[in-house]
Amino acid sequence: MTDNDFLAERFEAYRGHLRAVAYRMLGSAAEAEDAVQEAWFRLSRSDTREVENLGGWLTTVVGRVCLDMLRSRRSRGEQPLDTWNPAPSADPDPAHSALLADSVGLALLVVLDTLSPAERLAFVLHDLFGVPFEEIGGILGRTPASARQLASRARRRVRGLEAPEADLTRQREVVDAFLAAARDGDFEGLLAVLDPDVVARSEAGSTSGATRVAAGATSFAQLARIATPVLVDGATGLAVYVDGRLERVLSFAFVAERISAVDVVTDPARLAGMTVESA
Repeated sequence: MTDNDFLAERFEAYRGHLRAVAYRMLGSAAEAEDAVQEAWFRLSRSDTREVENLGGWLTTVVGRVCLDMLRSRRSRGEQPLDTWNPAPSADPDPAHSALLADSVGLALLVVLDTLSPAERLAFVLHDLFGVPFEEIGGILGRTPASARQLASRARRRVRGLEAPEADLTRQREVVDAFLAAARDGDFEGLLAVLDPDVVARSEAGSTSGATRVAAGATSFAQLARIATPVLVDGATGLAVYVDGRLERVLSFAFVAERISAVDVVTDPARLAGMTVESA
């Protein structure tokens, strides 16, 4: 085995953890893969013989890459494209971290999108993945105390997130209205159930604003005709089955009885990790 093969094997052991970190930072599976790939390029060009904690080193690299991507996204004015109390760990286990990140719902991603890049990095790396504030401060070019303050500010924003709508009956009514309007190509009907600042995400990218999301929904009338209401991780959603196989899932977040976010999942690996039940 060559040195490069050995390095690649070690990197693969951390890929799931790095993908989980990047996805929670960026809210986009495609961009997360780009960030992880960039981390591999940087690793392959670096001398890491003196690195004792490769997982921590790679997490720091991915954090820097994601921070640059978030800042670039904001400078271009682009919209981004996944209550717990995890025990912090200075050296997070990759498998555990990936599972922890996958348990975070769409509602949290919506809140994370409102944070500044620095706040988001501090919160995600510390609260979700146990990265010490000393390392986070190094990534941000700030003191550990400043990094702690950023995470605290972000945490207050997250804790202020309203609990998911408990009235599944009302959720079902809104989703049924959305589905009926999509099937009929009813643009006005879609606008009636969408929040003005709604965000629709998929592995291919994102769309924001009720007008654009409604226009996109009307173009999928044929798929809408075979969609069926389901419970997705306990909340009202939609599923599309093709030849008995789950082809895609739509998860929703709600604000004031309107749809504030739609998460369209088609990736087989992500679909396999979802709990989809008949509504």
